[in-house]
Amino acid sequence: MPSPATSPEAPSTGAALSAGSDAPPGRLGRIDTAVHLGFAVLLVASAVRYAMRHSLQDNLLVLGLAGAVCAVYAVIAVLARQRRPWAVWMLVLMAIWAVLVIAAPSFAWCSFAIFFLCRTAFTGAVGYAAAGGTAAATAVGLFRLSDGTDLAMLLGPLAVGVMLTLIYDRIEHDAEQQRRLHAEVSQVQGELAASERRAGTIAERERVSREIHDTVTQGLASSLLLLEAADRSWPGQESRRDVTQATELLRRNLSETRSLVHELASPGLDDSPLAEALHQAASRYVPDVRLLVTGEPGNVTAEVRHTLLRVVQSAAANIQQHANATTATVTLGFLPGSVTLDIYDDGTGFDPAAAAPPSDAGGYGLRAMRQRVEQLGGVFSVESSPGEETIVAAQVPARLRAEQAAQADREEP
Repeated sequence: MPSPATSPEAPSTGAALSAGSDAPPGRLGRIDTAVHLGFAVLLVASAVRYAMRHSLQDNLLVLGLAGAVCAVYAVIAVLARQRRPWAVWMLVLMAIWAVLVIAAPSFAWCSFAIFFLCRTAFTGAVGYAAAGGTAAATAVGLFRLSDGTDLAMLLGPLAVGVMLTLIYDRIEHDAEQQRRLHAEVSQVQGELAASERRAGTIAERERVSREIHDTVTQGLASSLLLLEAADRSWPGQESRRDVTQATELLRRNLSETRSLVHELASPGLDDSPLAEALHQAASRYVPDVRLLVTGEPGNVTAEVRHTLLRVVQSAAANIQQHANATTATVTLGFLPGSVTLDIYDDGTGFDPAAAAPPSDAGGYGLRAMRQRVEQLGGVFSVESSPGEETIVAAQVPARLRAEQAAQADREEP
């Protein structure tokens, strides 16, 4: 890491010793303010103490050194606040300080502030050497004060310097770990948010593709079959009927397309009973379809209603296009806590396991029906085989609207 002497971006006392610019302005709890204030108080107190105990001749030299230390310290504080290099000034401060503390050990208390400045200004081996030099100068000054007789005065500052160094290193290590963990958490959160956005986009695309398949694609495919049949039988009476039916399908398909653009909902079906809506949706493709209802009918939620309508539409369109059936039956069953739907036809059947995968030519119907049902926590199945009848079955958990409203009332405080 570069020192402040080589990089203006290096930590300063205003940033490295405290919350820095993140702290509220003028907050006395900031560490840098406490260090500067503590140094000023200790320096003034030490100068007063020394002046009261020594002669005027001694006072002038020591107080001059103290004034120089104070001036250099002020320069460092200003440069640090402005995030400008100040390591060279720190070397000057250490040199003057070493002379001052050896000449007047009364100023040894200011060593704590000098220690923190050394660790802020320098890193690595240089930082350890600077802190060690501060501790050594203090030890020499105190040992000299005892006339070389008190070994504790020599070893005490050195021991305190070692302890402060270990504590400072541990704080720096923990702070670095915290910054690293915070960066990792931020990165993971960003990746998770991006993943959720991608998943949401994919889910929305699949939902829209199902809506388009069950409305626009199925309607156009059925209309195309009717127009092709009319072309083959033209100008007979059957061709007029096929053209009329294709026109009606296209008109309804246009209406559903407009509704899809605005609301993605089936027009004209939301206000009618579910059984009637299902029969109407199926009869668009299979005019002679029969409807059976079992159980006690109820008004299901909008999500269940929409899913059942789309399943019936898609299954009926498949019957018209592929089954060659003579009979088709839709059975709607109301069970406690669920709704069942069976679409039966006596057509040619097929092998569900060998169904073509989705492609430009089609193949989305069964997959779309299964996804709709399973998204509501339901079960979807297809029973068929070549040459046999086909049964498309779905069972969806469904709270009736009245039960849902009662549950909401119970949950209200």
